[in-house]
Amino acid sequence: MAEIKVPELAESISEGTIAQWLKQPGDYVEQGEYLLELETDKVNVELTAEQSGVLKEVLKDSGDTVQVGEIIGTITEGEGSGQGSNSESQEEAVSSTANQNEEMTEPAAQENVQKEEAKRRTVASPAARKLAREKGIDLSEITAGDPLGRVRRQDVEAYDKKPAPAKETAQSSKTVSQPAPSKQDPEKPFERQKMSRRRQTIAKRLVEVQQTSAMLTTFNEVDMTAVMDVRKRRKDKFLEQHEVKLGFMSFFTKAVVAALKKFPLLNAEIQGDELVIKKFYDIGIAVSAAEGLVVPVVRDADRLSFAGIENEIAELAKKARDNKLTLSELQGGTFTITNGGTFGSLMSTPILNSPQVGILGMHKIQLRPVAIDAEQFENRPMMYIALSYDHRIVDGKEAVSFLVTIKDLLEDPEQLLLEG
Repeated sequence: MAEIKVPELAESISEGTIAQWLKQPGDYVEQGEYLLELETDKVNVELTAEQSGVLKEVLKDSGDTVQVGEIIGTITEGEGSGQGSNSESQEEAVSSTANQNEEMTEPAAQENVQKEEAKRRTVASPAARKLAREKGIDLSEITAGDPLGRVRRQDVEAYDKKPAPAKETAQSSKTVSQPAPSKQDPEKPFERQKMSRRRQTIAKRLVEVQQTSAMLTTFNEVDMTAVMDVRKRRKDKFLEQHEVKLGFMSFFTKAVVAALKKFPLLNAEIQGDELVIKKFYDIGIAVSAAEGLVVPVVRDADRLSFAGIENEIAELAKKARDNKLTLSELQGGTFTITNGGTFGSLMSTPILNSPQVGILGMHKIQLRPVAIDAEQFENRPMMYIALSYDHRIVDGKEAVSFLVTIKDLLEDPEQLLLEG
């Protein structure tokens, strides 16, 4: 008999939540086959069977919190009812279950059993299973777009957008607006949802940062005329040569790295009564994903070209949207850039990504009248930028000078080539 244990996931992760068992007791599993989906603070992972056999028992159910190293089930040698050559015994099990319920529900029992078996056989990604579970969608009813038959998140989203039958819609509406047993006003319906583990973790850490750091924010504004001119002149050739678009993030990443080299305390962290000043530049790029904000890391950004940075960001952003980021891609950043401007934010105070001591906030580019000299005004594409920093180790002079350096580099982007 083999024990199913929660494996070591990462140094900073000690527990997770069982999102869903993909196999049920009595099912036969092959070595390496997916057993369950585990939701952690940062990513969802699928645990596989370490040996072939029958899933004998499940010790923890969906929704339970489990610790690293904890035993959550067992596998024994033998043949089960859920795989390949055992299809006959599986049919017998279905038939037996249906017969047991025949007297009570007649054909309905058999239909329910068949649906359950179909669910078990459906192969789907963790993101797809989670989304289907949240929306109450039966995975077995979804047509997979993957050539191998694996249901993906986009398949669930496409299925959810299909118009539902009138009867189901009415029932769904009734369920949402139905008053709870407590003193709920029937004219003020609401829906109660359990927070995902990632959302709980984000909430917890944001509060912790506010409580454990002396966070302060300083602002400046950047005239984006020069950067936009470079992009306009170079974008077609850049795309042709590198097969990636020339965006704003590569300019800001280059400027941040150059500023960090001048003001190294913003590339540090506090460990006890010591400062750890990092001599490498792994820049986190905040990305909004369906499960919440994630910050994948562009490694050694100081060694990358503009094209290298844009390629890394594009790849990481796609993985974030598809819920395919690995733990290693989310850990170890030294400084973070977040761009609220993509959603129309004009100004904000970004919150530190602990244990980092600095984060740069980008915002919407907006035409504003700018004084050119004492007599002339021009409409220029302006962006407010914000630097939040930990005042425990970064003084105001350093923070303001850091932000001014970024402003100067972006308003004269040729300097970025010299700094690089």
